[in-house]
Amino acid sequence: MRHRLLAAPLAALLLAAAPPPAPAGVYKAPAAQAERVRATVEFLADDLLEGRAAGKRGHEVAAVYLASRYRALGLEPAGENGSWYQRVPFRRAATAGTPTFALTSGGRTEALAANRDIAIRPSVTERERKMAAELLFVGYGLREPKLRLDDYAGLDARGKIVVVLSGTPRGLPSDIAAHLSQQKDEMAAAAGAVGLIEIGGGNPSDREVTDWVDSRGAAGNVPAGLRLRGSVSRGVAERLFAGKPQSLAAILQQRAAGQPVRGFPLGARLSLDARSNWTDFTSPAVIGRLPGSDPVLAKQNVLLMGHLDHLGMKENAKPGEDAIYNGALDNAAGVATMLEAAQRFVDSGQRPRRSLLLIAHTGEELGLLGASYWASHATVPLSSVTAAIDLDMPLPLYDFTDVTAFGAEHSTIADTVAAAGRTMGISVGPDPMPEQGIFTRSDHYPLVLKGVPAILMFTGHANGGKPVWDRFFSDAYHRAGDDLKQDINWGALARYGELNYRIARTLADSPQRATWKPGSYFAKAVR
Repeated sequence: MRHRLLAAPLAALLLAAAPPPAPAGVYKAPAAQAERVRATVEFLADDLLEGRAAGKRGHEVAAVYLASRYRALGLEPAGENGSWYQRVPFRRAATAGTPTFALTSGGRTEALAANRDIAIRPSVTERERKMAAELLFVGYGLREPKLRLDDYAGLDARGKIVVVLSGTPRGLPSDIAAHLSQQKDEMAAAAGAVGLIEIGGGNPSDREVTDWVDSRGAAGNVPAGLRLRGSVSRGVAERLFAGKPQSLAAILQQRAAGQPVRGFPLGARLSLDARSNWTDFTSPAVIGRLPGSDPVLAKQNVLLMGHLDHLGMKENAKPGEDAIYNGALDNAAGVATMLEAAQRFVDSGQRPRRSLLLIAHTGEELGLLGASYWASHATVPLSSVTAAIDLDMPLPLYDFTDVTAFGAEHSTIADTVAAAGRTMGISVGPDPMPEQGIFTRSDHYPLVLKGVPAILMFTGHANGGKPVWDRFFSDAYHRAGDDLKQDINWGALARYGELNYRIARTLADSPQRATWKPGSYFAKAVR
């Protein structure tokens, strides 16, 4: 899972105790299932794979291993050119030298210091950028007719650099707010802007970026026409608004009070000269398909997916320090449950009516990039994907009795999860961290943007799960401690795999395909 969750407070750790066993009536996995998932995790989380970082040898080994497992299951290759793989073309961009910036306002031109006054992301599409454009304040930078939000109303952003406040207006559901915050670039480009500068408080900082860039030069996180993305310091922002219709302080007071914020021209112009160095590399997603049995429904696909990559090796580790981010639970465990669900289909002797598609994505830890690439370059018709289940970081450190289905309120997949859970004595709990907007933060999200009903599954907080989750986030998440030394409950992980088999079985065999629920914000393709 990506770097995105808050660490648990120390007080939560003090509450952690040995979790209670699963109550009577909860499905207990046979020993053979437990041993299968254990075998998968033990291989993928072994030190020899060096943390499975995208583009590194350890991930390549993991991909070959997974393809061999697909073949042993009797799946057919569903990657590119008849293979098991889809190679994602990544580009890492870093700032070359020191960019120069100049701000012209009120007849005065001042130089801005890179990484103190202003910072812009390195470009994955332009090695050299020389540009100048007027600055236009557009409030939060949102345009969403569904929610009657239009910060661009009455303003002409064509050819301009838009200046936006960070975040979103008050009162939006957390998953929608998280989604909108991630779509500001798209909205700016759609309005004709050539750049976007965000005011977020504090000092800006430059950074390295990684994205996919396809053979046509299109990039995953850079909408066409948007040449600049960056931020300015509080001091520069205050000077930008000085003498304008409203000061920055007044605008921030309006935001704090939940009042509407209106945009206006800033009467200023920003010029820049910046260069980027590039490093290109590839990394494979591993894709297999179990063909369906129904002459008509077999053309449709139920998708199970998880990410195969993790964080690799710690740079500049101290002598004797554990430098390997093994990713045993994030996300070798998710891949193991995906394989176990496929194994259960095969062992049943009854093929699903719809086809079952398995994808082990790469680049999730780089920002959902592998899933984003597949959503834009799908190896099956995207319209054929009726439902997607994202298996990212189950936590088999306790006898879970409930699961969390992030995005449950948006599609009928949640009803299937609940029904399958009832057959195993497993309930569906509420989102335990709605403030995090988790629905938009894992590999299913790029598919949601394309209109595919999808959810993210976690083991839940019941039966002692919450302190276990808190302790994991505090001690092991994205650390070397997420390894095989953890007290992993293999029976619980096998139970999770069985649950996902039953969910996928129902989705694959149902006469009706999964649908968005009426009134859901995500009921139509977002972009």
